[in-house]
Formats: sequence, structure tokens, C-alpha cells
Amino acid sequence: MGNSVNEVTLVGRVGKDPEVRYTQSGKAVCSFTMATSQSWTKDGQKQERTEWHRLTAWEKTAEIIGEHVHKGKQLYVRGSLQTREWTDKEGVVRYTTEIVVQHFVFLGKKDDDERSGTASRDSGDGGRRDDSGGRREDPAPRAAGGPAEEDIPF
Repeated sequence: MGNSVNEVTLVGRVGKDPEVRYTQSGKAVCSFTMATSQSWTKDGQKQERTEWHRLTAWEKTAEIIGEHVHKGKQLYVRGSLQTREWTDKEGVVRYTTEIVVQHFVFLGKKDDDERSGTASRDSGDGGRRDDSGGRREDPAPRAAGGPAEEDIPF
């Protein structure tokens, strides 16, 4: 099989406050939705379509999103598509496709969030380590790999 790419990039607004849960092994998992919109003009009339996306984040990224992201917040998100299968209470096999968040950046005006500036979180192991080997977050994280706020078209 040849090379393949599974990467999704979204800029949109959070649809409802994220929900953080913990697995039996203690890993944090956060679920939330985001809306993205397209607009165009057809026959002189402005048209708009909103697409809703299901997103899931894990571990430290899940905890940060659960603590700092709220309904209406604008985010830049990068992740991958994943389809899960499960059987519901009636024995019917169900499927859902979601975006597994690997990286996100807070967007929008400073007064949209209690934090100032743009922050970035990456679910990889890119954080610096302190002398004890534990992960340490930078006091003023920067958007690594994501677009600058002024590069976002809305």
C-alpha cells in the first residue's frame, strides 16, 4: 500500500461546552462539537451553510480544552479522522466519525477568553521536561505549526 495522509484542519466555533470524562485507566477524554461555515452568493442572494464536526481530545490536551474552551470560542484545530463502531442497547451496530485533536490554537479577540493572546497546545511530546523528567508547559506558549491569527481569513 502506498503513502497516505489523514489530516484535518478546521477553524470554527465551539458548539457547546466541552465534556471531560476519564477512562477506567484514568486517561482524560474530552468531547465537543465545532461549527464551520461557508458563504457564497447565488442569484444575488447570500447563501450560507454550516457544517458540524464532532471532536475528541485525549490526556493533557483534553484537560486543557475542558478547562479553557467554552461554547462560542473560536479555535484552529488540526487532527485526524477516526471512525468508531459500537453496538447500542438495542443491539444495533452504530458508527460515528470524529476528529481526534492533535493540536489546537485559541483564536479570536482577547476579550473572547479570560486568557490574553494566542495559545497553543499540542498533544505530542513536544513540551520541555524539567529535571525530574516530568512535562513542563512553557509559561507563554506560542502557536507552533499553526497559522498566525492574522492569517486566518475570518
